[in-house]
Amino acid sequence: MQWTVRTGRPDDAPEIARINVDAWQHSYRGIVDDPVLDRMLPESRLPAWSRVLSLPDPSRVFVAVGDDGRIGAYCSVDAVRESKDAHPDLHTGELVAIYADPRYRGTGAGHVVHEAGVRYLLDQGFRYAVLWVFQDNARSREFYEAHGWRHDGLVHRYELGEQELPEVRYARFLSAPRRRAAVSR
Repeated sequence: MQWTVRTGRPDDAPEIARINVDAWQHSYRGIVDDPVLDRMLPESRLPAWSRVLSLPDPSRVFVAVGDDGRIGAYCSVDAVRESKDAHPDLHTGELVAIYADPRYRGTGAGHVVHEAGVRYLLDQGFRYAVLWVFQDNARSREFYEAHGWRHDGLVHRYELGEQELPEVRYARFLSAPRRRAAVSR
């Protein structure tokens, strides 16, 4: 499948909300309590996604659109949300969310939106970025590590319903791609 990345639009909110719920229900089964996952509805996430898709820069959502016009994954980035997550010396951005429609996992949709999000943060002047991921979410942690992110040792408890789930922070430096030096002959 070929993926085209574009900036998310307000009219993408229903599909992003659906992907968000489907991905949670698929990826977090066994991590998040089943009743919490089973109660999730895209309609309940729609107002938040409508708001996020309308935020000014540096907030941005990227979507991977397949040949069939369907969104296969999305990635949301912004300036770091919590001051405690900011690097002491570097302008810090955050990968806020990245999810793939479970039907399209492993097709490269997540990869292309990830790359667009990281490139955008760099273009916005960020030189360091963080993200949070459930500690027990091994598949996502492997994805992040394959994309240059490293767990920096920080863990906190994310409260969700009656659960307290450990989340770990990942971080990475953002640097411009190296330009190849011209070879003189």
